Amino acid sequence: MYSLKNRLFLFVIAALVFPSLATAQGVLSFEDVMKFEDIGSIELSGNGNWVAYEVWPDRGDGRVDVKSTNGRNTYSITLGASPKITPNGSWVAAFRKVPLAEELKAKKNKPRQGLSLLSTNDGSITEFDSVQSFTFSEDGSWLAIQRYQSKEVEDLKSKNKKLGSEVTLRNVESGIEFSLAFVHEMAFDSLSNYLAYSIVDTSDQENGLYVFDLNDRESKPVDVSKSGYYSNLTWDHDLQKLAFTKATYDTSFVESNASIHIWNAESANVSTILRADEGNEGFALRSNNSLTFTHDGDRLFFGFMDAEMAALDTRKDDAKNDEVDIYDVNDIVEGRGLDIWHGDDPRIKTHEKVSWNSTKNHLYMAVYHLDKEEWVQLADHEMPEINIANNPNVVLGSSQVPYMKEMTWEGFFNDWYYVDLETGERTLIGKKLSEGVNLSPAGKFAAFYENKNWYLWNIETGTSRNITSNLDVPFYNEDHDYPSRVPDYGVAGWIEGDRAVMIYDKYDIWRFPTDFSDPTNITDGAGREAKRIFRIERMNKDWGEPYADNEELLLTSYHHLNKNFGFYSAKANRSGVSRLLEEDKKFTFVEKAEEANTVLYKREAYDEFPNIWVSNNWQFKRTNKLTNLHEDLHKKWNWGKAELIDWLSLDGKFIQGIVIKPDNYDPNKRYPIMTYYYRFFTDRLHDFNEPKTNHRPVFAQYVSDEYVVFLPDIRFEIGRPGFAATKSLVPGIQKLIEMGIADEDKLGLHGHSWSGYQTAFMVTQTDIFDAAVSGAPVSNMTSAYSGIRWGSGLARQFQYERTQSRIGQSLVDAPEKYIENSPVFFADKITTPMLIMHGDADGAVPWYQSIEMYLAMRRFNKDVVFLQYHDEPHHPQKFSNKLDYAIRMKEYFDYYLKGVGEPEWITEGEAYIGD
Repeated sequence: MYSLKNRLFLFVIAALVFPSLATAQGVLSFEDVMKFEDIGSIELSGNGNWVAYEVWPDRGDGRVDVKSTNGRNTYSITLGASPKITPNGSWVAAFRKVPLAEELKAKKNKPRQGLSLLSTNDGSITEFDSVQSFTFSEDGSWLAIQRYQSKEVEDLKSKNKKLGSEVTLRNVESGIEFSLAFVHEMAFDSLSNYLAYSIVDTSDQENGLYVFDLNDRESKPVDVSKSGYYSNLTWDHDLQKLAFTKATYDTSFVESNASIHIWNAESANVSTILRADEGNEGFALRSNNSLTFTHDGDRLFFGFMDAEMAALDTRKDDAKNDEVDIYDVNDIVEGRGLDIWHGDDPRIKTHEKVSWNSTKNHLYMAVYHLDKEEWVQLADHEMPEINIANNPNVVLGSSQVPYMKEMTWEGFFNDWYYVDLETGERTLIGKKLSEGVNLSPAGKFAAFYENKNWYLWNIETGTSRNITSNLDVPFYNEDHDYPSRVPDYGVAGWIEGDRAVMIYDKYDIWRFPTDFSDPTNITDGAGREAKRIFRIERMNKDWGEPYADNEELLLTSYHHLNKNFGFYSAKANRSGVSRLLEEDKKFTFVEKAEEANTVLYKREAYDEFPNIWVSNNWQFKRTNKLTNLHEDLHKKWNWGKAELIDWLSLDGKFIQGIVIKPDNYDPNKRYPIMTYYYRFFTDRLHDFNEPKTNHRPVFAQYVSDEYVVFLPDIRFEIGRPGFAATKSLVPGIQKLIEMGIADEDKLGLHGHSWSGYQTAFMVTQTDIFDAAVSGAPVSNMTSAYSGIRWGSGLARQFQYERTQSRIGQSLVDAPEKYIENSPVFFADKITTPMLIMHGDADGAVPWYQSIEMYLAMRRFNKDVVFLQYHDEPHHPQKFSNKLDYAIRMKEYFDYYLKGVGEPEWITEGEAYIGD
């Protein structure tokens, strides 16, 4: 153990003098945090003229604001949420939430949300009650509103869970409404000519598939059958064809296998493309499906279930036998509660259980060729996954089947193939790849990453070639500090005609021609030279959609050292970048209008709320601030300012951190420090720290109460994660002391999960801290190594051998590393008071890890308090628990760092009182 309380560092830092700012108004209270409004879901009309967005507080009632992008008109929908806006901006629909007070009062028969429909012509609002979901037609002329089922129907649904509910179909301009009963599923076509819907009613007599003609305004039956079940309603993109599955169910509501059909709107004919009894051996066609037309409408992808899994849905309860033989061995053991864990199981039992629904319902994809009227199965048990593509030749397939067992300790891998759509024949691209494979839009090439290099696979010739090995820049992650394979930075996109693929390094964007001619650095090395990270903003471009050869690209930028953001432009076929917008702020692209040049983005800083800004185009030549929330932060509260500092770790590594000082900072005064961290936090220099009640400290709440908040980066070492964290962070604390900012007797440390572990470990190595809060920590790596992540069902072994915990070896191979990185073994060295918090339903870190830390500290009479929150996961979710923890966290730091208050729960604890 080493002490850094009075340690003199070899480097000398001159004290920085900062002028005091005007006195701020006050401390950000817990009530202020609960009332603090945030902008949520944002929708931009297709013509770019209107924006709808949520404004909701951390706790309480909110609204949807609707604003013209020219700033002249604003309307509000009280209690509005999840807004949707028509392409022409004429109408906005939003859920109408139940007031919180009303919801809290209701013990039974909870009130249901409604819907508000607002006209942007005059701000008038039409209300609808009891609304489950809603959707506009593509052109925005029609609104389909699915209601909750009535109480009577809900009672019946306990038997038939497929029962539909009422849909109100409204023409938004005329206000004419049509009522459709017992709708199970519905879908508008892309041309806004039809609403397809299926019915499952209480009598089973009217079950069927119908289309409502939006031009003739009448319903037409497509296919009707007693006890029929029609689902997966899927329109093609432009050709007015509707694909669907059809099954039936019996009097026990057990469902049959399904068939697949296509209805042609032009001819009004229904064709069967797959019968219910079709399929390869071992597979079954079911209503549990996913239908997807390719963009050209020539192919339809669908899926088969495993036949044994499908059979589980057809099981019926055996008839009861009134006679009971109390000594019948088979009857007795049938009621056993047992899981058998076998050493050869591909998945361990907990993972098998958590994965059960996805395993049972997994779809093995196939394709139907409409021109040939033939189908081809593409996936099977050996290669279960298919990536759907729109080209007519191939898709990618993958399989982790060979590596299921070693997933427990080594992580996730896949074999990747390309699969011929005509024959289903598959060809191996790469084995045991840790990264994905990227197929070109026309299906001629595939790009993949392996062993720190990128390869281009020519599908026609079946050969691959390394395309990055001759370049003198790395294309692997330069900051990777895990004991796993080094990942890449990703594919940026493809050039039309499959001419080239664009790939990222850490800073720049490269273009690699598929004819293997010389690559082009599109950003001309400007990123690496300036330490500025460039990435392409796709705007409205779908991932599989290629870029034009000479397309002008919008780039986002982030300066790796200065931490500021911006927008740049570049050309896809040449080198060079142009600055469009860049400041000491953070910019976030929000949306571009579908049919106009209008662009929405956000601008923020630590002390600037991320309001919505609008630009007339993505060159940002004319910009305006559209929303004006929280422009009085410094007037209302002692909000503070954020700045960047740097230091050297104990072994000489360059490290940065953020320091947030109060507005009334006095350079002649030393402050208590609240340190919060995880790994890299300095990219948050210009982030607005949204006040939220949760397990994280609200920075402005501490700063406004005259703390200084410190957010350091951490540089880890494989095999020594705890020591590396200590060597990174403690010199940063010493830097604050030397700068005259920190009071060396008022130093606080806070971490949760991975940084909860670091906090628990760090206080075993240094006595520099005066109070520590450790949320959901691992305290004993030897016991945690073979524990379970209950949320995923995965064993924790891979986390230590390959990922976050960074030991890099098994417990058997390196027991000393597990011990020396475990704070529980050094609890006797701790001198820092520590508050531990854990939810006892944590699915990520077993909560007994906190028990171990508590018991170890208690054994050696250390100052420790453990908060066990009941039925809470890794991050507390119940608002009462979140608020309680936030209050206690603040009280804890106040008590030990400021000498404020004497909370009895800290000084005396709290005795258990039974029910």
